[in-house]
This record gives sequence, structure tokens and C-alpha cells, in this order.
Amino acid sequence: MARIDRAGRLIAASPAAVYEALLSRDALERWLPPEGMRGRIERWDPRPGGGFRMVLTYLDATGSPGKSSDATDVVEVGFADLVPAERVVQEAVFEAGDPDFAGTMTMTWLLRPSLHGTEVSVTATGVPAGISQSDHEEGIASSLANLASYLEEVS
Repeated sequence: MARIDRAGRLIAASPAAVYEALLSRDALERWLPPEGMRGRIERWDPRPGGGFRMVLTYLDATGSPGKSSDATDVVEVGFADLVPAERVVQEAVFEAGDPDFAGTMTMTWLLRPSLHGTEVSVTATGVPAGISQSDHEEGIASSLANLASYLEEVS
């Protein structure tokens, strides 16, 4: 059975606000990096067929955890599908010399309106073997917590 990494969260914001945060360069730099990292977007083209390049830097690079260098993960992300206020599908490729981090990972962000905001569910398929499922799901959950906090701040 193919591996699927998952995380989800109820976010106290409208689907339109969540979608906007998924497609805003400034917003993504603030909320997407999981705990223990910071992010910088070097290229930005928010349209179907477009995408972005993000450099994620570990705040503590002890043990050289990075995929692209001792302290960084560099990822090229393409927007495979964009449906306003409903869905964002990203195809992510890490820059890494290690074949365990090679391949295209698909991240699907689904937004469903609920009584108290938006149910955001994230699924990841094609996850490189070098990324443990538990670490990845923890990282996605951390990003979702950051997204919730970000949207509380800006609303």
C-alpha cells in the first residue's frame, strides 16, 4: 500500500482567507516553516503551472539535519491545481544529493467550510523515503498550527 502522510486542523477563518494565506508569498514565509525552521521564498509565481522556490533554514543545525546543505532544505514547488477557497495541489521536489530525498511529492490542501471556520486537511503522497512519516506528519501539523495563529493575527 502506498504511503500517505496526513494532518488536519480546524482553523477559525473562512475558506477564502485560508486559500489566500496559501497563495500569499508573505504569508507562506511566516506560517509554512514548521517549528524550528524559518523560510524564505526566492521565486514566486502563484498560478496554475507556476510555483515557488523556498529555502527552509534550521534554527539549530546541530547534527546537520538539512537535505540540501547542513542547515537548509531547498524545495521547488509547482502549483498543479488551484481551486479558490477549496483546494491547492502542490508538487514539491527537494534539492538534495541523497537519492532518499529524490522524487516529486504531491501535497493536497483541502478546505471545507465548517460551523466554526474551515477544516483544512493535508495529504502528502510520493513522500521521499528519507523523510520519516511521523516527522513529516508532525511538521505538517506544526505548519497548520502556524497557519491558524497567522490567520488569528491578521483577522
